[in-house]
Amino acid sequence: MGVLTRMSTVVRAKMNRLLDKAEDPRETLDFAYEKQMEMLRNVKRGVVEMVTTKRRLELQASKVQETVVKLEEQARQAMAAGREDLARLALQRKQASVYELDGLDQQVANLELEQEKLTKAEQRLKAKVDSFRTRKEIVKAQYNAAQAQVRIGSALSGISEEMGDVQLSIERAETKTESLRARAGAIDELAEAGVLEDFSGREDQLGKELAQITASQNVEDELEGLRAGLHSDQKKSLTDGGQQ
Repeated sequence: MGVLTRMSTVVRAKMNRLLDKAEDPRETLDFAYEKQMEMLRNVKRGVVEMVTTKRRLELQASKVQETVVKLEEQARQAMAAGREDLARLALQRKQASVYELDGLDQQVANLELEQEKLTKAEQRLKAKVDSFRTRKEIVKAQYNAAQAQVRIGSALSGISEEMGDVQLSIERAETKTESLRARAGAIDELAEAGVLEDFSGREDQLGKELAQITASQNVEDELEGLRAGLHSDQKKSLTDGGQQ
């Protein structure tokens, strides 16, 4: 029995946790408010029915009152005509109508009392419903705010974890950057100390020397052409003088 009792307790505890997770207090509050509104509508419907019944009885009492007046008139006419028997019959009917009228008036008075009670009950219930609606909206707003805070807290927690990874990446990038800067500084120092040879100057010097050789060769070729042209002109001049 002890084992079964503990198992039952565990099962109830787990069921309560599941119900707590599944239950939305906002829906519970809205449902409770709707039930209260339904009660208020029923009370209002009862007041309307009470007023309708009272009006119907008042109309019936008004008709009976007219009948009483009419029977009194008929009794006077019968007496005036010497018909005491008819007058007696009219008065008997009048008394029955008066008795009916008294009953109707009593019912109307009772209905007025019940109507007053229902009206006051409706007012009290409406005040309670309005108060509950206000509290309901406040609780729902507080619940929504708490939910938002939980979501924000969860988001911030996730951001904190991601920022930890980002911080590690930034630190690795800064370490690599410092290493590259140190290497670049070492290369600059070696270049200034002349440890690293600069071959670009030698290439420029070689180009200059080759250009000078090419220019000198061009000058010699042009001089040779001029010499050949001058020698040809001299030979032609001698030939022309001998023929003359």
